Amino acid sequence: MKERLSFHQNMLIGSLLFGLFFGAGNLIFPVKMGQAAGNHSIWATIGFLITGVGLPMLGIVASALSESESLFDMSKPIHSVYAILFTCLLYLTIGPLFAIPRTATVAFEVGMHPFIREEYLKLGLFIFSFVFFALTLYFSLRPGRILDWIGKYLTPVFLVLLSILLVATYVKPLGQVSQYPPQGNYITKPLFTGLLDGYNTMDALASLAFAIVIISNIKKLGIKNPHSIAIETCKSGLISVVGMTIIYASLAYMGATSLGSVESADNGGIILSMVSSHYFGFIGKVLLASIVGVACLKTSIGLITSCSEMFSEMFPRSISYKNYAILFTLFSFMIANFGLNNIIQLSLPVLMFLYPLAITLIVLSLLTPFIHQQSDIYKGTTVLTIIAAFFDLCKALPKPMQENEVIKQIVYFAHLYLPGFDYGFGWILPAFCGFFIGLIIWCIRAKNIVFCRR
Repeated sequence: MKERLSFHQNMLIGSLLFGLFFGAGNLIFPVKMGQAAGNHSIWATIGFLITGVGLPMLGIVASALSESESLFDMSKPIHSVYAILFTCLLYLTIGPLFAIPRTATVAFEVGMHPFIREEYLKLGLFIFSFVFFALTLYFSLRPGRILDWIGKYLTPVFLVLLSILLVATYVKPLGQVSQYPPQGNYITKPLFTGLLDGYNTMDALASLAFAIVIISNIKKLGIKNPHSIAIETCKSGLISVVGMTIIYASLAYMGATSLGSVESADNGGIILSMVSSHYFGFIGKVLLASIVGVACLKTSIGLITSCSEMFSEMFPRSISYKNYAILFTLFSFMIANFGLNNIIQLSLPVLMFLYPLAITLIVLSLLTPFIHQQSDIYKGTTVLTIIAAFFDLCKALPKPMQENEVIKQIVYFAHLYLPGFDYGFGWILPAFCGFFIGLIIWCIRAKNIVFCRR
């Protein structure tokens, strides 16, 4: 039995992993963060890297260590009903509800918007998203070749194109980072704000979905032993971590220096467009359109493939993989035409609810060698995390909904009694408490079993 991959195979899996992760939000969010953080961008970037790079890699490794075939298997120790609901909600969030439509809207906003007059933007988005999702569906209906499509071709092309723009940023900076003061929450808490900014990439959530793709491709290359799969996943993940860290830091630097030559903007897509035009003029717009188009297309393919595989496995008697791929693609096409800013605004409350649940599941799965997927520990941790995450959801609701008196009281209660809530991490203490409560229950039950046997 084969126990390790060759260096070339590790590079290929690492390229696939990078390609699956690095898509729409990965380009626009660090740029916007850098511009808003100004001379506090280093701390903000560190926070962003923790949740935008560290957590996704831990998610992949956790899946391998727990020997789970899917997210459903990972969350099953909590309860089978919870496993179904959580899996469906997470996949729909990183799939047709938010992340997949966002790939098309980002590609359009950054790559095509500069070429289209304002009165034709809606029509332009409709035509562009139709072509974009037609290509996505074509590749997604051939899931067996995803390693070739993304790992061998699309990711290297994307890296070459993006490198041209990033090198220009370092060779001839737009300004000095130290010149620009931070804005908003970056003034007093840049690290914690950067941590929350990393949520927007949705990569920690996606890691739980992409794990099935990565692990299956490692198995296809001949690795069957679960321990060996975990080791090879870590080795390949390290390649992806290095690449993502360099690019995220460079994009944040671009944003932090951008005010020296371009105006402030509402989202990172517009900033990228202005920066590329500043350096290369019309050719810069074409370059950026190519970068973003490739980045978003490869992520869209990965997400459609992962979502369709998961739902066809969970509900094998209902719809086939092919029909799920068609259904998710059509639905994503419709949602994409609502526009980028609307998608980002509506996704934030859902992310603030799902991320704590995903993070605790990742940590519990990493502890599998010690807690052996013990149900009491999983249940205790998850129940208290759900309660705390609900407060984060309420806090992140759109402003009109936050004016509701009930929502105001809920948020005020959490502000008073949940340590870390104002920083977006009010769920951590409840999660710890739930973990130790579950651990105590497990120990008591284990002692009772031993006593009864005696």
